Amino acid sequence: MTIAYCCLLIAGLLPYIAVGFAKSGGGYDNARPRESMATFGGRQARAVAAHANSFEAFPFFAAVVLLAGVTHADPQWINGLAVGFILARSVYIIAYLTDRPLLRSIVWMIGIACVLAIGVQAISAGTV
Repeated sequence: MTIAYCCLLIAGLLPYIAVGFAKSGGGYDNARPRESMATFGGRQARAVAAHANSFEAFPFFAAVVLLAGVTHADPQWINGLAVGFILARSVYIIAYLTDRPLLRSIVWMIGIACVLAIGVQAISAGTV
């Protein structure tokens, strides 16, 4: 499950990639980061929202991947689903930045479906 564990690292970095787009658009004050980001509009505001949502999605993903490792779930399934989650979350950020709400919702659902499928695989694999 090395691939799935690498996906944990990538998923942990995705929020920082998203907020990087907000900070690079100008108007960011490192002395008052939260206050300056609260004034952002348009693409920068969407980048901040993608940043926050990426943090929200991470714990559930991390928990099920780790659970899958502990229960010795099928690594091919877990790796594939973990990659699917990363792809979905990456497209999610792009859809957020480019203001495509329908695409964003679709890939959000795909990402959460991957997380749920990993959880089902972990539970099905047996007990710890």
